[in-house]
Amino acid sequence: MSLLFQPLKIGALTLENRIVIAPMCQYSAIDGNAQDWHLMHLGHLAMSGAGMMIIEATAVCAEGRITPGDLGLYSDENEAALGRVVDAIRSHSNMPLTIQIAHAGRKASSQAPWEGGNQILPDAPGGWKAVAPSALPHAPGEDVPTALDDAALEQLKEDFVRTAKRAVHLGFQGIEIHMAHGYLLHQFLSPLSNKRTDAYGGNLEARMRFPLDIFDAVKAAVPEDIPVWVRVSATDWVPGGWDLESTLALSQVLKDRGCAAIHVSTGGVSPLQKIPLSPGYQVPFAARVKAESGLPTMAVGLITDPAQAERILQDGDADMIALARSMLYNPRWPWHAAAALGAQVEAPKQYWRSQPREFSALFKDMRVGQR
Repeated sequence: MSLLFQPLKIGALTLENRIVIAPMCQYSAIDGNAQDWHLMHLGHLAMSGAGMMIIEATAVCAEGRITPGDLGLYSDENEAALGRVVDAIRSHSNMPLTIQIAHAGRKASSQAPWEGGNQILPDAPGGWKAVAPSALPHAPGEDVPTALDDAALEQLKEDFVRTAKRAVHLGFQGIEIHMAHGYLLHQFLSPLSNKRTDAYGGNLEARMRFPLDIFDAVKAAVPEDIPVWVRVSATDWVPGGWDLESTLALSQVLKDRGCAAIHVSTGGVSPLQKIPLSPGYQVPFAARVKAESGLPTMAVGLITDPAQAERILQDGDADMIALARSMLYNPRWPWHAAAALGAQVEAPKQYWRSQPREFSALFKDMRVGQR
């Protein structure tokens, strides 16, 4: 029997299968507010039959957005706009909806990828001054960010907590804290971006302190039945940077503090990274984290084929398969995976007639004799 289509619990949340829609920025919000695009984009992904969807990186404050088009959940207006999207999806899909909350740190105030992705300077239209653990730009020639002082760190903690509470109010069933891809909390973790000399910089324990403070604050602020987990970059792919051994140490501490799962990606903190891309190139990192922490683990990155995904689970390298670009390219990936692996998947009744005749039991609860 296919493991990919077996249920799994993350804390109190039950997934009907192990396919997770990874968070994918759309750069299509206005002042942090979700638009009709988000309703269309997330709505059709919610019909995919995946076990869970994680909404894109959602900023905890306006300055924490990667781009001016990033989604936010830091104001009543943001909450109302995203609530409209969530309510519409809920009326037609039972898929668990969760959200990734984030702050871009020194990678904030950037153009959308299709505009080049370059930094927007603070004095340019649409730009603002970025903040970071240390006054070090992400890339040579970029504006130097403001190093966060103690008061700013406390404010950020409050921002994460308020956003988490708004997410719960909207009915999200889980929260992923973004500690990966070179954004603020990853910047604290990596010795490449954190040169602080106070309690939040220096050795591994000190560099982990602020990200762990954020995790503790968010977990304490939401009900017990709302699982909280993190996304990490297991390595910076740069000598002297954050590495797998550091990730293993962080994972163990997170587990001890009640982390519900871990989502294992890599890279993002430095333009010097050299990533050896190949199918499933990040899976070995997920396998080590799973083996040594025991946390429910999501593998992600160039996983495109159902047999490949199934093999990762059967080999014990991960508990869940997170898909991003593959879902954009093929929003019915779980349907096709179920057909390939002899499993069943949820699908809206309006689409039952699309089932190929050779798969008589592909869709769950399908009524026979449809005209």
